[in-house]
Order: sequence, then C-alpha cells, then structure tokens
Amino acid sequence: MSDPLVFQMGEFPAELPVELLYASNHMWAQRREDVYRFGFTAYAVRLLQDVYFLDWNFAAGVTLQHQQELGSIESKKAESSLYAPIGGTMTILNEQLMADPSGINLDKYGDGWLFEICPSDDNTAADLMTAQEYVVHLEDVWKITQRTIKGQLG
Repeated sequence: MSDPLVFQMGEFPAELPVELLYASNHMWAQRREDVYRFGFTAYAVRLLQDVYFLDWNFAAGVTLQHQQELGSIESKKAESSLYAPIGGTMTILNEQLMADPSGINLDKYGDGWLFEICPSDDNTAADLMTAQEYVVHLEDVWKITQRTIKGQLG
C-alpha cells in the first residue's frame, strides 16, 4: 500500500488512501470485481464524530439513481440524509453496522464500510475522484465547513 494523502482539518489529519476513489459526498469507493464498496472518508467521520444511528430506506437488490436519497445517519455532531454516490444496483448492506454503527468510527476504511453498488453503466468512474482530486475538492469545501462551524459556535 502507498502512503495515504493527508488533508489537514485544522489540527486533525484526515488520511485518504491513494488506492481508493472518492465521491463528492465524502464517501470512499473500492472497486471489487463488478461492484464498488463504499464507506465514509476520514473527513466525514471526523465531522460526524461518534455515529450512533444508521438507517436505510432500501434493501439490497434495489436500483438507485446517482444522488438518490438512500438513508440517514445520526451522530454526536449531526443528523444527515445519505445519498447514492453512483447509480446502480445496491447489492449488499453492511448488516454489522445496523446493530453497531460504531464500526464506522473504528475502522472507516475496513470493517466500517457501508454498502456495495453494482454500477448501472461504464461511466461510473466519471462520478468518482482520485485521492488527489478529492484533496482539491476538500480544500474548497473545508472553507465553507469552517465558516459553518464558527457560525454554530458563535
């Protein structure tokens, strides 16, 4: 494995493995034969902090459109809807996380994966970014995030 890229979130580093792809909604993607496995990036996990509830609107086997709402998450810091990072058929959900979503915090790039999607077309990679492209994306969104955080604290 190559050394990960690091995006500095103030004093907190967010490691981004270079062998993964990334979605603009702060999920990582790992190609696994004909499916992509998705999970939350270190950036997302740091912003969410302790995840304590995860809910899916669909079961495995459903066809999703890119950016379709597919569930929700609650954590110490936020409640948020979750959206499909690519279009395709959801093939499996990580059932362990339904019983104990803390796996997201403990092993975000391993056992904390969320779901797998079999892409609907060959253009899926166009919806995903390399680690380097994701860092550029984070540089833009981090400015907005900092203003939001400061506004909440002020």
